[in-house]
Order: sequence, then C-alpha cells, then structure tokens
Amino acid sequence: MGKRIVVISDLQMPYENRKALKAVIRFIGQYRPDEVIQIGDLVDYPQPSRWSKGTAAEFEGSVLKDSKYAQQHFLEPLREVYSGPVSVHEGNHDLRPRTYLAKHAPALADSNAFDLPVLLDFPRYNVRLLPDFHQIAPDWLTTHGHVGGITLSQIAGNTALNGAKRAGKSLVMGHTHRQGIGRHTTGYGGKVTRTVTGVEVGHLMDIRHAGYLNSATPNWQTGFAVLHIERSTVTPELVPITSRRFIVDGDTFKV
Repeated sequence: MGKRIVVISDLQMPYENRKALKAVIRFIGQYRPDEVIQIGDLVDYPQPSRWSKGTAAEFEGSVLKDSKYAQQHFLEPLREVYSGPVSVHEGNHDLRPRTYLAKHAPALADSNAFDLPVLLDFPRYNVRLLPDFHQIAPDWLTTHGHVGGITLSQIAGNTALNGAKRAGKSLVMGHTHRQGIGRHTTGYGGKVTRTVTGVEVGHLMDIRHAGYLNSATPNWQTGFAVLHIERSTVTPELVPITSRRFIVDGDTFKV
C-alpha cells in the first residue's frame, strides 16, 4: 500500500481564499491522506515587516492577531476532520516577524517568541516544523522555495525544475503561486542516467488581497497537489481549482 501526501501552499492568512481552503479541508477529511504538508507561507504577517517600515502599520502590528486567526481558521478546522501527521515548512512570509525582530530589536530576538511554532502553538495541534529541505522519498525533497539559490521562472513548473537540477534531486515547492510540473533527463549513449522532476503546487490565496499587484492579474494558479509514493517512486498529481470546483479520483468537490 502506497503513501499519499496532500501538499498545500501559500495561504498567506488572513488573505487566504476562504471558500477554497474550506473545501480543501473538507476534502482532506474525506480523503484521509497519510500526511498533510503545508509547504510554506501559511501566514502573511504584513505588519510589522520591511514592507510596513515607517508607516502606521509598523506600530500597530498584527502578529498575534494573525497568528490566532491562522489557528482558528486553519489548524483547528483541519484537526476537526483529520488526525494524521501535519507538517509545515516555514516560508518567507512566515519569517517576517522573526526577521523584523532580529533587525530592529536584536536584544529580544533570542527569546524565540516570534518563532512560527510558538506563534501558532504547534504542540497544541500536533504539528511538526520541517527543515528547509525535507526528504519525502529517495531523491525527492520538499521545500518552500525561497532558499537554496533557486532561479525563478515565469513558466509554471520551471522554477521547481531549476531547483531540482541544482539539488540533483526531484523537488516539490510552493512560493511561486504557480502550478506546474517540469522534468529534465540526462544520460549518454541512449541510456538515461537520471531524470529529475520539479513540482510547483499552486496557491490558496485570494489574489484580490494582494495589494502589491496594483490590481494586475498575476500568472498564478489556484490549487494544491497530491503525492503518491510507492517506495522510491513518486507520482505527483496536480489538483487545479477552477470554476469553483476540483476533482480527485473522479470525485468532484465544490468550492
């Protein structure tokens, strides 16, 4: 019997696509995967951050409020329907409070008060914090995508493929908000020596709240992924959310 991992990315709470997230959580409760990986940028943490420096938001702050929101609208509903392993990668947005504290109040940075597992109370919800690169199968890694010197591409799947080539292992990532799969094969004399795969799982953010887009429509795709693992073989399945629905194993889930 193989293993199934549901991978979701870039909720950037409280700016998540609320209807899509609720539908994905319902799906997880019905699908009962072997693990759920939230692959980074679970919370947006817009203030304080370098983007709010010098504005009123820097002094207002919302770190504790946003953390509580994420607990109430993601971790609690997820745990109501799913008791299996839940793991989280720390994304660049998740890092904002800790980065701000280290830069502007270094004397307080060692307190760990702004560490993601503390802010979101991971022990209470039995959530595991993953390292920057986490092995899910031989020659397969998950990561958020903001570290490791990965070259960004506007073509869905190509950023993850760039990371896979660099790491020499297949790579599943978020960060780009795009959804795609790329593969690269090397060898000699007609013999294949290695094929690496790059997977970008999409996002679950409400793009209307991305103020930095200035009302533009980005090259982003809403959705998530399911990884089917049988020993050393990993088959990634992208699940796009379009027209307020998505389909897994022939079952349609409405958003």
